[in-house]
Amino acid sequence: MGFVKVVKNKAYFKRYQVKFRRRREGKTDYCAHKRLVIQDKNKYNTPKYRMIVRVTNRDIICQTAYACIEGDMIVCAAYAHELPKYGGKVGLTNYAAAYRTSLICIRKLMLQYERIQSMKRSPRKKFKRRGGTVPKCPLLGRRIQ
Repeated sequence: MGFVKVVKNKAYFKRYQVKFRRRREGKTDYCAHKRLVIQDKNKYNTPKYRMIVRVTNRDIICQTAYACIEGDMIVCAAYAHELPKYGGKVGLTNYAAAYRTSLICIRKLMLQYERIQSMKRSPRKKFKRRGGTVPKCPLLGRRIQ
């Protein structure tokens, strides 16, 4: 058996630089994060908003954020456990729940920037179906339903 040189000696550990905590935990890819949040220089400090969606075992979290030097600033957030308040009764972690949670987040964002007055949905318009406008099927001799 030959002699094996020790690579990780005292000099190695003296010069070792520890990676960021979120990189060590595998939560943040800083290279992708930089490409995502970098803003054009002609936009003059305008925030670049993005929607962050996290899916956990029991919940879905939707957040709207923008990047600052101090860290990401969260503008608004919505959670799937809020869905029963808006009429969603079952399935808080499926695809449909993620879609509805993102809609709630968007409504909260619009409410915050005063684009809408309330979180209530506007009433739907009811259209009357006229009998004369429904075309007849020439093969069956009756109206198409």
